[in-house]
Amino acid sequence: MKKNKPGKPGMPAVQKAPKGTTKRLLGYIFHYRWQCVVVIIGILICACTQSLPSFVLQPLIDNCIMPFIHAQTPDWGPLIHMTIIVGSIYALGMVASFVWNYMVVGIEQGVLKTVRDEMFEHQQKLPIRYFDTHEHGDMMSRYTNDTDTLRQMVSQAMPQLLISGASVVAALFAMLWLSVPFTIFTIVFIVLMMLLVRVIVSRSGRYFMRQQENIGDVNAFVEESVNGQKVIKVFNHEDATQARFDKKNEELFEASSKANIYANITMPVIGNMGNVLYVLLAIVGGIAGINGWFNFGFSGSGTLTLGMIVSFLTLSKALINPISQISSQINMIMMSLAGAARIFNLIDEPVESDNGTVRLVSVELASDGRTMTETDRETGHWAWKRAADDDGTRSLEAARKLKGSAREVALKAHEKAITSPDGRLTLLRGDVRFTNVSFGYNPDKTVLHDITWFAKPGQKMALVGATGAGKTTITNLINRFYDVQEGQILYDGIDVNNIKKADLRRSLGIVLQDVNLFTGTVLDNIRYGKLDATDEECIDAAKRTNADGFIRMLPQGYNTVLQGDGSGLSQGQRQLISIARAAVADPPAMILDEATSSIDTRTEEVVEQGMDALMNGRTVFVIAHRLSTVRNSDIIMVLDHGRIIERGTHDELIAQHGEYYQLYTGKLELE
Repeated sequence: MKKNKPGKPGMPAVQKAPKGTTKRLLGYIFHYRWQCVVVIIGILICACTQSLPSFVLQPLIDNCIMPFIHAQTPDWGPLIHMTIIVGSIYALGMVASFVWNYMVVGIEQGVLKTVRDEMFEHQQKLPIRYFDTHEHGDMMSRYTNDTDTLRQMVSQAMPQLLISGASVVAALFAMLWLSVPFTIFTIVFIVLMMLLVRVIVSRSGRYFMRQQENIGDVNAFVEESVNGQKVIKVFNHEDATQARFDKKNEELFEASSKANIYANITMPVIGNMGNVLYVLLAIVGGIAGINGWFNFGFSGSGTLTLGMIVSFLTLSKALINPISQISSQINMIMMSLAGAARIFNLIDEPVESDNGTVRLVSVELASDGRTMTETDRETGHWAWKRAADDDGTRSLEAARKLKGSAREVALKAHEKAITSPDGRLTLLRGDVRFTNVSFGYNPDKTVLHDITWFAKPGQKMALVGATGAGKTTITNLINRFYDVQEGQILYDGIDVNNIKKADLRRSLGIVLQDVNLFTGTVLDNIRYGKLDATDEECIDAAKRTNADGFIRMLPQGYNTVLQGDGSGLSQGQRQLISIARAAVADPPAMILDEATSSIDTRTEEVVEQGMDALMNGRTVFVIAHRLSTVRNSDIIMVLDHGRIIERGTHDELIAQHGEYYQLYTGKLELE
């Protein structure tokens, strides 16, 4: 079967590294200026020491060996003197080689450390949307395979390129010293050779970019398969998974094969053409020497000698070998630039925008429940603090300009807000109001349609509905993982877009259905909710959420080290630790996204008692499929395809005999 050519339908087009990648990468390298200077000096010395022995061959043969052979009384002095010179040159080259190799290791590791630091630091600033739309295995490949190509470039390709380039220049000068006509002949031959090499190298460079992308794709698939190995085995999808892997691996094979075929034929092509040059020089040089042709060279000798011919032939090899090395290293540099381009693509991703100016501060609250004083210590009371030039007037004026229900909701929120006399502090009470909010993860698909609702301070609000109804989307908008496209969300009368994201999220404790535990002790994982929490606070949080019992049964109790995302624990135990993590954070408001979905009914009752104490006085949003967990909610909202279809207490909704009633009695399935 005939395969498609690159760029044809059915096969991705061959890509090139973006312009400016080389300059940007050199910026990282030249950050180590004095180390680079030492490396360059060492490389130049090595290049000279590699060429000088060939240059010394002419006087060694003509002035030492030939007179020594024909002399009746051999004079060992000149031969010993020349041998010492050659030996000293090689010794100097050895010292220079050690120094520059030692220095280049520091540069190499420093560049990799800086690149990884920048990638990870930038990654922390990326929006959730980026992680939702990019494969995690491909991102990991940038930290491993792509950075490894940079290591090869800095430690091998670039130094070898410099030393080979310097060797070429040194060899050419030595050739000019011996014979200008032969040097011109050699240069013409090399130019023709390099035109051929240029075609080969340009082709391999384009394929190296696709190779790096395919490596990332394979890594992403492998990571996904490892994480889902249980599911694969449960559904007997081993063969189907193998088939998909084979397809991706075949694409990597094709890209790598094309890249390396062109790369690997370069050195043999140059080597064989170098042999042709060697033969031509030997033939022409032999004829010139036999016939006593005149030679023009800077050495001043008018005729070609045996020493000149031997020295020139040796120099031709000293010239061709570095050129062969250069072509090989250029291929490696092409691959490194492809890896660097992928790294810089990650670093250049737009960070999460945050134009908010309102901050969350701790306050002391007077007995009247309204007078606030900002403080540095934790008091259990929080307030939103506006910027110095904002006394809340602009927000109120903006609310008055709204129309219809949006204006009514905004003004009501301002009326309910407890604000300091100067207007800069607003007590955090957990008053959340959605007004005409519409949102879609993609522009062509709206998930929420003109949503309007409110949650009063301290209320426990439950969101129920079938999968895809928009429950989790609402919580994603509250904490600004995504920003609304239409409408407005008010938090204590303040537009959430005006609140700094870090402060907004600090006010919200979140327990997700999918639990992420980190490598470390159980105590460390609970403390993740509040990094400065004491051991006693962490243990108290575990007791309140009923996690203490099973934790003490672990081999080292709270000091048991969890690895592999807590793979040694049951799903319910992992979720209990996640709930304890939220409890130790002691947030003003909470979002519980299927927080008890993996806990058995008996444990759930005990956990809910602890969580009720934790939620006391806080605004809480609960997402649940198990409707028994939301019966004691103050307000239950039923969503269907991004719209609120019912709202009320459990008893009110049951009395209506509507959607909630059917869901609760099992007459209508959630899924």
